[in-house]
Amino acid sequence: MGKVNIREANTNDMAILLQFEQGVIQAERPFDRTLGPDPITYYDLGALMSNNQAIIVVAEYNGTIVGSGYALTKLARHYLDHTHYAYLGFMYTSPEHRGRGINRMIIDFLKKWSEEKGLKEIRLTVYDENENAIRAYEKAGFKRHIIEMRID
Repeated sequence: MGKVNIREANTNDMAILLQFEQGVIQAERPFDRTLGPDPITYYDLGALMSNNQAIIVVAEYNGTIVGSGYALTKLARHYLDHTHYAYLGFMYTSPEHRGRGINRMIIDFLKKWSEEKGLKEIRLTVYDENENAIRAYEKAGFKRHIIEMRID
């Protein structure tokens, strides 16, 4: 595999980021029957790009964007031992590049950004039935923490 470069996304990347967003939605749709009918969006990418408490990154392989992710500073619940934390989302790797450690490189970049912002707590959410994603996050050091439940 050639060199993968992780860099901050910019507005020139918007078209591929919007495609990746639909890829995330398509991948998660089988795990959540409460998602509305297409077309839907998850993220306000423009707002994230202009927020100095957030960063969107892309992974480039041979000059082609093949992955994405973001970190966003969030206010923690008042009863926790930290006031703010980094929330990771928009974790996507194009299907033909999966299994090459690109998601891990994105997470490592976002972890470094979070540490530079003074954020020691890093969290993300994943559907409990999405075992592939859970395994990938566990490889990157995440641990299962809480399960959100709902009445069907």
